[in-house]
Amino acid sequence: MASRPNAALLFRRLRGISASSTPMRRIAAVTTISPSRSFSGSPQNRTQQTPSPPPHPDANPNPAAEHPAFTTVSPDEISHFNNLASSWWDPQGPSRILHLMNPLRHDFIRSCRSSVPHAGTHNSQDDQPTSSATTKTGGGGLRYLDIGCGGGIFAESAARLPDTASVTAIDPSPEVIAVARAHARRDPLLLAPRRQGGGAKLEYINTSVEQLAVPRAASEAYDVVSVFEVLEHVASPAAFLDRCAPLVRPGGGGWLVLSTIARTWTSWLTTNVMAEDVLRIVPRGTHDWRKYVNPDELRRHFLPAGEDKRPGPGGCVWADPVCMGVVYVPGFGWKAVPGSEEFGNYFFAVRRVD
Repeated sequence: MASRPNAALLFRRLRGISASSTPMRRIAAVTTISPSRSFSGSPQNRTQQTPSPPPHPDANPNPAAEHPAFTTVSPDEISHFNNLASSWWDPQGPSRILHLMNPLRHDFIRSCRSSVPHAGTHNSQDDQPTSSATTKTGGGGLRYLDIGCGGGIFAESAARLPDTASVTAIDPSPEVIAVARAHARRDPLLLAPRRQGGGAKLEYINTSVEQLAVPRAASEAYDVVSVFEVLEHVASPAAFLDRCAPLVRPGGGGWLVLSTIARTWTSWLTTNVMAEDVLRIVPRGTHDWRKYVNPDELRRHFLPAGEDKRPGPGGCVWADPVCMGVVYVPGFGWKAVPGSEEFGNYFFAVRRVD
């Protein structure tokens, strides 16, 4: 259970939130860490206020991840979200929490990209980075890949941004993808051909990340690969992230951005007991606490040697990990709360620099 000091600290931070700021923090690298790419808990990396949860089910990475038939898709999870497909775009329905979180997703991405101003976007003609100013005048634009897109809440909103070149959104659930496509057809501009490169600005594909082709050149990779509220639903988080890694554009301008939940007793109380059983703001069975992943586990996975630029997931080199804790406040929506990533929902991003 959550300790009283944790709860008191959280409420004090909530009262002190500034409506005009989006608090984020760089994650400092640990000087002595294990080269293991496991997501299992490590007592020395937890504060004294947090009890030790059981080991993560992905503690031993599955060597079958290298097999062509390997998949991190969980049939039970697909069945669960298939049942929610018809209500995905109801802002007061079971996916209400996702609708409310969407603005913070964009805020977080903008903050990450602006933190490294020299890292631009694709220029589809010469495969060289372009500045933000060039992007806004039609010199390339951002290419998004939304993995586990669901009904398309984030994908549609990203496609409407003026500096977006294209959005490719994938999901292994056929029912959910059908809902996403049907909703996109309501806006002809989303499916209109792009000015450069052909194809629609927003494209939905019913597939898993394992079946998606790995880019053969940097020009085919993506400036932003988003994995929102997905990691806690896959069968093997470490193998899943390894598969996502090569899809991010190399050279310093590509970001892998995700949101998930820390594996602590506080998160079990808030997501499983309060959200699902008491308040009923999330459908029962949505969350399996044992699949949650802590921020320090992600940091060690992407930066296995601390700040030393050694290959991490997918053989890629990563830098500048950023984390932002968020808390859902009934009646007010999602709020960024510094420090809350240690015991609840959070955003995490890392930049590919090789």
